[in-house]
Amino acid sequence: MVQSMPDASPGKWHLAHTSWFFEQFVLGRDSDYRPRDPAWQYLFNSYYQSVGPMHARARRGLLSRPSLDEVHEYRQRIDEAVGDLLESAPHSELAALVELGLQHEQQHQELLLTDIKHAFWCNPLQPAYRASLATSSDKVAVPLHFINGREGIVEIGHRGEGFAFDNETPRHRTLLQPHALANRLVTNAEYLVFVREGGYREPGLWLSDGWTTVQREGWQHPLYWQDDLASEFTLAGVRALDPHEPVCHLSYYEADAFARWAGARLPTEAEWESAAYGAVIGGNLQDSQRFHPCPATPGDGWLQPYGDVWEWTASPYVSYPGFRALAGALGEYNGKFMCGQWVLRGGSCVTPLDHLRASYRNFFPPHARWQFAGLRLGQDR
Repeated sequence: MVQSMPDASPGKWHLAHTSWFFEQFVLGRDSDYRPRDPAWQYLFNSYYQSVGPMHARARRGLLSRPSLDEVHEYRQRIDEAVGDLLESAPHSELAALVELGLQHEQQHQELLLTDIKHAFWCNPLQPAYRASLATSSDKVAVPLHFINGREGIVEIGHRGEGFAFDNETPRHRTLLQPHALANRLVTNAEYLVFVREGGYREPGLWLSDGWTTVQREGWQHPLYWQDDLASEFTLAGVRALDPHEPVCHLSYYEADAFARWAGARLPTEAEWESAAYGAVIGGNLQDSQRFHPCPATPGDGWLQPYGDVWEWTASPYVSYPGFRALAGALGEYNGKFMCGQWVLRGGSCVTPLDHLRASYRNFFPPHARWQFAGLRLGQDR
């Protein structure tokens, strides 16, 4: 039931909501279907206004009922009903809806871990989610250098092979100016220099809204760093800060300020995607069960394109030219959030491996810090 802030949700709610999604959009296509409990349609709707009203997001932590046992029973019932439906009436439209539900569930598998981490951090005892997690590494950060990116007219967006969300389409042409991207992510050691040199006290480094947020919230370092600047809170509890690991839990404001301090900038999403095509999707992702960023494995070329931390880009989350949202209520999935948010790319250490692709667009408001988000530097050439 724990809900540490309005942006996070209780674990029980995540489980119920993902079940509701299948009930509403897969089973509910049959006019004869009757929901498990009509009141739950209200409790576990997230933001689909065209479906009906919903319980206030900030009050999900008050839902002591239904019980966890009831939610588990609900989950089992929905799983069985969807399985029966697929066996009795398989067709491409149904398969597409189930695939969307599975992809939606993978997003919530990631959110479960980010929300649990924030809830445990808010507890004065700062307990471990799993004390046995390996949050230390003997790897040393590889030297940072810049690699020239493609320039000229390129195509970005989903290529039409396999699943994609509607916001990844349509594939279209865009112009890339001469630029370069860092070979790896920014590390804790590099960000620590920014902190110690007064980065959080220098208004000239910050966007206006970012500086206002820093002053109002009293930010002095990344979200889960301890005030001693030598340790951080992880899903394994408080651990020594590893200087070689990628810095994470940064807002867009912090990533942008650091890039400016470093004499660089954030990459655009088109620059990132152009560089990512052809890279093997792998690395430190949820499947590794580490749930914490680790230094890049030494090698040539572009390192850590996937996993470890989501990478903030300089691109606002807006529609691609010719974008069309999905028909009906599912059109609310992505399109209506295309205002006041920024794009992140690449996935993190809590993102499922088979959830990612080069065209995947994550998005959050610029003040968000509880996600595993960091940065890669870019520069003009």
